[in-house]
Amino acid sequence: MTPSSASGSRIAGKLGLTDRIFAGPRSRRLLSTVETGLERVDANLASELRVTDSVADSASRYLYEAGGKRVRPMLTLLTAQLGEGANDDVIAGATALEMTHLGSLYHDDVMDAADKRRGVPSAHAVWGNNVAILTGDLLFSRASQIMARLGDRAIRLQADTFERLVLGQMHETVGPQEGDDPVEFYLQVLADKTGSLIAAAAQLGVIFSNGPRELEDAMFQFGDKVGVAFQLLDDVIDLSDDPDETGKVPGTDLRAGVPTMPYLLLATRTDAASVALLTRIDAGVALIADGADPAILDADLSELREHEATQATLDLAHQWSSEAIAVLAPLPEGPVREALTRFAQAVVDRSS
Repeated sequence: MTPSSASGSRIAGKLGLTDRIFAGPRSRRLLSTVETGLERVDANLASELRVTDSVADSASRYLYEAGGKRVRPMLTLLTAQLGEGANDDVIAGATALEMTHLGSLYHDDVMDAADKRRGVPSAHAVWGNNVAILTGDLLFSRASQIMARLGDRAIRLQADTFERLVLGQMHETVGPQEGDDPVEFYLQVLADKTGSLIAAAAQLGVIFSNGPRELEDAMFQFGDKVGVAFQLLDDVIDLSDDPDETGKVPGTDLRAGVPTMPYLLLATRTDAASVALLTRIDAGVALIADGADPAILDADLSELREHEATQATLDLAHQWSSEAIAVLAPLPEGPVREALTRFAQAVVDRSS
C-alpha cells in the first residue's frame, strides 16, 4: 500500500499515478518527496498568479483553481532526483512551466471555441475572448519573469519551448501544405503542442538540480516522445463510446472537422470500404459545419472505432511510448528510472 495525500489523490484521480507509477517499496520515499514538492509548486503558483487588478486576478487564477493533473511539475520533481533534488530553482522552474501550460489553455479554448475546461465554463465563456486572450498573455509574461530570475539558461529554455508551442498551434491551424506528408506533419504538431512542455519539464529538473549534464538530452527526448504517445492515445479515446471515459460525445474532434490520427491513417488506406468510409465522414463533417445534427456521423464514427486505422493508431502510441522508455537507458537503475518507465507505460495504458 502506498502513502496518500491530497496531492497524491488529485493526481491518481486522472492517470492513477500513485498506484501505477510509484508502485513498489522502493518508490514510497520517492512518492513522498514528489508530493511534498507538488505542494510547494502549488503554493508558489497561488502566490505568483495573484494580480492587484481585481479582474486580472480572478481571471488569472480561474483555471488554476479549477484543478489539473500537474503532470509537468511532477516530471520536473522526478528528474530533479537525478541531481540534488527539489531545490528552490527547481520549484521556481516547475512553477513557470505549469504557468505557461495554463496560459496556453486560455488561448486554446478561444481558438477551439470550447465551452468547458476542467469541468467549469471556459474563461472566454465567463469574460469574453479578449479578456481570455489577454489573461493567457499575462500568464506567459509572469512565467517569463520567473524564468528570468533563474538566469540565461532558463530564459533560453522558456523561449525555445514557447516558440515550439506557438509553431505547433500555427501548423495545426493552417494544416499541411503541398508536399507535406499529413501523418508526419500531424506527429510534428503533437510533438510541438504537447511534447514541448513535457520535454522542457523533464529536462528542467535535471538542469536546475545540478544533475548530470549527459542526461539532459535524454530527458528532453523522453518528454517529447511521451507527449506524442499521450496525444495519440487521446485520439483513440476520442472515439470511445463510453461517456464515463471521455466525458464527451464520441468523435467530438472529428465532428468538429479536426483531423485525428485514426482519420489520417484511414485516408492512407486504398481498399473500397476505407475509401467509402472516409467519403461519408467528410460529407458528414461538411453537413455538420452547415448546421446539421452532429448525430449524423454516429454510425460512421462507430465504424471508424472498429477500423484497423484506429488499432494502428493505438499501436503507434505504444511505439512512441517504447521509444520514450528506450531513451532512459543512460539513467542509473533505481526508483526514478522505474517511475519514468511506468509513466511512459501509463499514458498509453489508459482504457481505450
